[in-house]
Amino acid sequence: MIHQRSFSILCISVCVATMIAGCHAVTPLTAQEAEGKHLYEVRCAHCHEENDLALKKVPPDLHGVFKSSALPSGAPATDAGVRHVVLAGKGMMPSFNGRFDDTQMAALLAYLHTGLR
Repeated sequence: MIHQRSFSILCISVCVATMIAGCHAVTPLTAQEAEGKHLYEVRCAHCHEENDLALKKVPPDLHGVFKSSALPSGAPATDAGVRHVVLAGKGMMPSFNGRFDDTQMAALLAYLHTGLR
């Protein structure tokens, strides 16, 4: 009787743990999103995450940047708006024109659409 009860409790625990894990499962990044993540980490994160340049005006957090209608700069929160700000610069942000080709920009945009996961 004790063994059957222990087995039942174990089965219930495994089922609950599986359901909880399923609720928090994160969809893996696509190859394009993974490339965008790499580009973000090497070209964007040092200002927008760590601010390791010790900038007096801290750049905006880009997590969920597409969740609002406007970017922190006031530009529309669209692919075209982000592309323009990245390539032309805005305020304290320098221009990255010539540093991203079209494929890289598409990858960066795809990663930004993930909310930076």
